[in-house]
Amino acid sequence: MRDLSASGERLLEVATEVFYTEGIRATGVDTLVKRAGVSKPTLYAQFESKENLVATVLDRRRRTRQEALSRFLAESGATGEERLLAVFDWLAEGHGRSGFRGCPFTNAAVELPDPEHPARAVISGYKNWLRNTLARLAEDAGLTEPDELGSDLLLLIDGANSRVVVADDRTAMGRARSAAARLIACARVRAPGTGPAPAHHPPNS
Repeated sequence: MRDLSASGERLLEVATEVFYTEGIRATGVDTLVKRAGVSKPTLYAQFESKENLVATVLDRRRRTRQEALSRFLAESGATGEERLLAVFDWLAEGHGRSGFRGCPFTNAAVELPDPEHPARAVISGYKNWLRNTLARLAEDAGLTEPDELGSDLLLLIDGANSRVVVADDRTAMGRARSAAARLIACARVRAPGTGPAPAHHPPNS
């Protein structure tokens, strides 16, 4: 994380809000510096380019979200499989907040298709961290194939986030939680002599 001046911090704060509410591609440098009350040379001195500013915005979001989820899990008192479902509870809480417009990382990925854009590494890093966190929680809970389960649960999360953007559906994460509970039940290790685990059927679209 680069060291920023007070003007740089102000610009970063404004960019974080405007990129999320109005879009990255729709927001030009002139708009950013005007709203932040700084000059163009300040933007380029602090971030070198708009592309790097976008990456810095997302990287700060990444660190903030990772710390917030880790703290939520630590303070939730949940254990075992409950910790996996607690991730969905935390996300559902965010969905209910005023101004929520979907996952900022997914939204940014849609706007930034160039794989060489510096923000793409930040987006991938956050998504990989979330998938690995889910896989680790699944492993800690003693569930079978935790890596595959982590990927499946991330698909549910991404789908629920997309429903907010497509249909302003604020209940989607709650339904994703219910689907996650069914996947978790299928991934439980069966005791010897109890027969095969139930067939894994994907949740309905």
